[in-house]
Amino acid sequence: MSFIKEFKEFALKGNVMDLAVGVIIGGAFGKIVTSLVDNLLMPIVSIFLNGVNFKDKFTVLSFDNTTNFKTLEEAKAAGVNVLAWGAFLQSVLDFVIIAFCIFMLVKFMNRLTRKKEEAPAPAELTTQEKLLIEIRDAIKSK
Repeated sequence: MSFIKEFKEFALKGNVMDLAVGVIIGGAFGKIVTSLVDNLLMPIVSIFLNGVNFKDKFTVLSFDNTTNFKTLEEAKAAGVNVLAWGAFLQSVLDFVIIAFCIFMLVKFMNRLTRKKEEAPAPAELTTQEKLLIEIRDAIKSK
């Protein structure tokens, strides 16, 4: 099978649409989680850390440390190389929350499919088993 035919089959089966929908929803979910971390979780964490704002946590990567920048935006505007470890920490927190939510969703879906698999259809009784049941029932009724 040629590469083009294989790609055409893949694209026409609907897998591409499923993938596109997943990417779009994932992007929107990522924005929601980023907003959750930036606007709700980090301010609460900041309260317990005496008002520390992780977005403004950075280290200047320069041998000339004579300039003092209060925010990351000031340092970037000045064109200074910075190691923005606070923003990285927030991104890691975003990832952990997204990964946990996806894990819970997959766990929930697995539980639903397991319940369907656990309920097997009753097996057909053989004629020998049917006769034994009739004998047992006849003995019980006497």
